[in-house]
Amino acid sequence: MRVHHLDCAPMREIEPAGGPGSPLRPARAAGHVLLVETDSSGLVLVDAGIGLGDIARPSERLLDDWVEMAGPVLDPAATAVRQVEALGHSPADVRHIVPTHLHRDHAGGLSDFPDAAVHLFEAEHADGGKTPAQLAHGPKWVVYEDGGGETWHGFGGVRALDGVAGDILLVPLGGHTPGHAGVAVRDGDRWLLHAGDAYMYHGEVDRPEPVVHPLMELVQAGGEVDRELRLANVARLRELALGGEVEVFCAHDPWELARYR
Repeated sequence: MRVHHLDCAPMREIEPAGGPGSPLRPARAAGHVLLVETDSSGLVLVDAGIGLGDIARPSERLLDDWVEMAGPVLDPAATAVRQVEALGHSPADVRHIVPTHLHRDHAGGLSDFPDAAVHLFEAEHADGGKTPAQLAHGPKWVVYEDGGGETWHGFGGVRALDGVAGDILLVPLGGHTPGHAGVAVRDGDRWLLHAGDAYMYHGEVDRPEPVVHPLMELVQAGGEVDRELRLANVARLRELALGGEVEVFCAHDPWELARYR
């Protein structure tokens, strides 16, 4: 198993929450995507970022108000499909995609891999995301019932993926969307947990007294569907991160992404 950390949806530049005195420099909000090379299941993407279709038809697939707000860098070279190719693989080698949720900056790249199985919880499948045009190609859905499953590091309802080795797990992290999920990936002797948009700034999980990012918190508040549930999940993510049990990161924090790149 080999894990690559990609940025497949670079967006507007943001300041760190610490302001001018922070040791962190301003950076573009990221679209943190994992490309996992498995031994027996081909390539697996965790999230799909912005796709070629979004770049060709942003008004239809991303919508103008979101483009104005988020300021995405609509560069074909940043798409998952082009980065997969740059690493020497064929797009057909991507056999599975595991979106944390179906918002436009996470699901746009699905149509660049039309033959891949797309794994998600039934509540997310029913919700259908924000822009149906991104899903008009008819993804090959693999839908998991909400509830049941196994327990993993304090999270219940966890599912192993059909047709994928057991080192990649779908972890319920509801609140941002109805069926929002984290995706756990075993990388050697450690577990990585891609927490999607459960939180958006590292200060929410890397210290006992959390610090939110004012702009990212505004974005979160405008999109979340169950704040109480989301914050309960963030509290558990904080316990994991501080306890060193699991490496936790989210989708949009560029300073977290920089740790892995």
